[in-house]
Amino acid sequence: MRRPLDLLRRLRRANGPLPLKNPRYQAFRGFVLVILAIISAPSMAGSPEPVGLATNRTDLTPKDQGRVLAVTRPTTDFSKPESFETMQGGAGTSRKDVNRDAFSQPSENITFEEQGTFKLGNALFRKNWVSSPSSTQASDGLGPLFNERACQNCHLKDGRGRPPTPDSRTTSMFLRLARDASTAEEKAEIAGHKVLNFPDPVYGTQLQELAVPGLNGEGRMHVDYGDEKVTLGDGSTVSLRKPSYSVDGLGYGPLDPRTTLSPRLTPPMIGLGLIEQIVPADILAHADPDDRDGDGISGRLNIVRDGTSGELTLGRFGWKAQTASIRQQAADAFAGDIGISTTEEPNHWGDCTAAEKACLAMPNGVQKRLGPVEAPPPVMDLVTFYSQNLAVPARRDVAAPDVLAGKKLFYEMGCIACHTPKFVTMRGTPNKAQAFQLIWPYSDFLLHDMGPGLADGQVVGDATGSEWRTPPLWGIGLTKTVNGNSFFLHDGRARTLTEAILWHGGEGQKARDRFAAADSADRDALIKFLESL
Repeated sequence: MRRPLDLLRRLRRANGPLPLKNPRYQAFRGFVLVILAIISAPSMAGSPEPVGLATNRTDLTPKDQGRVLAVTRPTTDFSKPESFETMQGGAGTSRKDVNRDAFSQPSENITFEEQGTFKLGNALFRKNWVSSPSSTQASDGLGPLFNERACQNCHLKDGRGRPPTPDSRTTSMFLRLARDASTAEEKAEIAGHKVLNFPDPVYGTQLQELAVPGLNGEGRMHVDYGDEKVTLGDGSTVSLRKPSYSVDGLGYGPLDPRTTLSPRLTPPMIGLGLIEQIVPADILAHADPDDRDGDGISGRLNIVRDGTSGELTLGRFGWKAQTASIRQQAADAFAGDIGISTTEEPNHWGDCTAAEKACLAMPNGVQKRLGPVEAPPPVMDLVTFYSQNLAVPARRDVAAPDVLAGKKLFYEMGCIACHTPKFVTMRGTPNKAQAFQLIWPYSDFLLHDMGPGLADGQVVGDATGSEWRTPPLWGIGLTKTVNGNSFFLHDGRARTLTEAILWHGGEGQKARDRFAAADSADRDALIKFLESL
């Protein structure tokens, strides 16, 4: 017999579930709910998930579990909007006017006192760090090698970055540097989740293009674009940009021949606190690593080690789901992008390696009166709170006929097999603002093989070189409004949503082919739906 969660997954994914009044449907649904309600062990026999990740929701009563399953089940009625569909970030959804600040609003349901905390976090998010020593002291510690001086300079208006152009710096897209395990010992380290991969021996985990005075940067990302023509079902053509990456002006010798280059565009910051409070069991319910239901969609977890507790947990942030928490994500960015040490990442010289001796000889920004790191815990507390409470904007035009038609096509083409529409966050959250919220991220937060076209060849923990985490889609229709451009996917190669869809391969190939084969009116309707998110 299949596990109850396998059965539940099939029920949730089904494009045409049995009518609600059908006795067979009621019996099946009742069976699943009863089984879920009585399971209390943290893991099931034969489950491939690591011990400690519960496969059922312990924060809900059986009655509430039934309510959650009912409200998150994909709709089959596209004649009108669903209840609460406009409020895609739950009660915290921002209903402010749509403008360039649409991604920079606080969650609407935080308290007045918390709004002050949010503003302080915003100030630190925008703060420019300076090289040491300086008269500012509390802002000392930049670099010595770095990519930017402030978080906001990468997450432009709290939105996504953009790929470099010949006449601009590469501010908001970086090159991750890594190689796979090459010895039995290294393979054991990855298998034991002690490391995600191995850095370049000279240049570390990320190419640092900038440096403080008296030091040279590591090099410059170079992008060449080829052109691929795609012919659609109606005979029209779309031109896709196919990028290739290299590094110009390497400042400290050659890269290791085994080092892979993986470009990473900075993603939008909205809704992160809500994502953090999705119950792991609800993400596990969509995982199907062996494709037991035969739909061609797998969905795998990236299990990572929590930097604070040392325990294995679910990765849900980052392009490859390599990070478990917002605080760790912020600490990694401070260290890798700006070169600032924190309690979580206490290296005062950022990503400088032992081979970069001139970098390690530079002064750091530690002030004894402020603690042993350059960004002490109060700074991390504020930046984390800010990152957790950037509101998701309200949906627009949800009742428009073309948007509803596009939503129906999005479901029928199979896009929701990875872009899961809805979740309900856990009850017992650290901040009540994120508790028990119906949210619409359109992501399952799992790893999917997207085929050779999007592969970067870089292993990150359990993620292979062709796997990527499903990115949330909420807010995607406001990309141009907020950031003044429309660059999508992990490296910004797609200049339109149509191009982004046409790059889907691997597990996304069937849905991509259905989109490509559709007539122009249907394709336009589906894009209208995405633009309403």
